[in-house]
Amino acid sequence: MISAVLFDIGNVLIRWAPEVHYDRRIGPDRRRAFFAAFDVYDLMNRIDAGAHFHDTISEAAEATPDWADELAILRDEWADLATPSIDHSVRLLKALKSRGIPVFALSNFGAENFPLSVAVYPFLDLFDRRYISGEMKLAKPDPAIYAAVEADCGLAPQSLLFADDRDDNIATAAARGWQTHLFTTPQGWADCLVRHGLLTKEQAQ
Repeated sequence: MISAVLFDIGNVLIRWAPEVHYDRRIGPDRRRAFFAAFDVYDLMNRIDAGAHFHDTISEAAEATPDWADELAILRDEWADLATPSIDHSVRLLKALKSRGIPVFALSNFGAENFPLSVAVYPFLDLFDRRYISGEMKLAKPDPAIYAAVEADCGLAPQSLLFADDRDDNIATAAARGWQTHLFTTPQGWADCLVRHGLLTKEQAQ
């Protein structure tokens, strides 16, 4: 029996594909050159693991002045980078909440930039518990963050159902005994929730 449903946020509830915004802002050619020269995802991984969002990006800009303007976009235009919402997934979150099923967030997200997204997407305030990696100074797929979730919520691993878009994050959760769903489309996640008896087909639309 499922006691709580856990949502990753990036690419489950909100799209995280920064290349799209950069293409609009600086053009595909400059964006490709920037991403080839500078590992944006590694920088964000450090922020997700607890490094300060604003300070870390500003320090990177000072260290790589050729890309300072592009890094300023990452720092100053977060709401335009982490967008749009994945509306069907948001409906699923709200449907579970309305049925009284505990819903948790388990996401690799910086402590300082997460509130910026909450301000744009108030549904991120609906969770009964939020496990944000930057606040915890732990990040998926480190087993320690999953253990911390279990210790905090007090629920048996097998009673947790977790959706994430990354294989490695799902694999670690499954190894701990969690029920898992590799998120590829909102409809696939909806079907999973229906199979577990958490929502009806109508509720999962």
